[in-house]
Amino acid sequence: MTSRQLVDCLHPDDRLDPERAGPRTMRHVTVNIAESPIAWLASRGLLNDAQLRAGERLRADYERAGLSARVTMRWDSAAPAKSRGGARASDASLARIDAHRRFHDALDAAGPGLADICWRVICAGEGIAGAEKGLGWPARSGKLVLGLALDRLARFYGTE
Repeated sequence: MTSRQLVDCLHPDDRLDPERAGPRTMRHVTVNIAESPIAWLASRGLLNDAQLRAGERLRADYERAGLSARVTMRWDSAAPAKSRGGARASDASLARIDAHRRFHDALDAAGPGLADICWRVICAGEGIAGAEKGLGWPARSGKLVLGLALDRLARFYGTE
């Protein structure tokens, strides 16, 4: 294939990678990583503001506590300093412990049947249909159950 034929078959968003030998392409995509499944539901009027705030608080506690699975080494944490900088590390550890405690208290407040959907949709970022299937629930029941769970979380976090 000639270089002209290669350029003709590229998608408009594709770019040739000058760093690589041979006709390899790169695709540039735009992804909004800040949009969560509950933000998507709220943007379509399926959740009220209190439910959205409660869900985002749970997700923030989950992330702050560092409970998500890791597939590689953490490069963002620095080695402990031998100087006076130890106070920052202990503050970060205390914040992580507090977030961990709040997260588990919030799931306890949601209840045993509702905590599962909270974790799957809010924390793991799973879609409603996937959560329903994973939990063995009937189709189109997840939105209702998630709404009930978010109401309990709103009472827990005081966002109602």
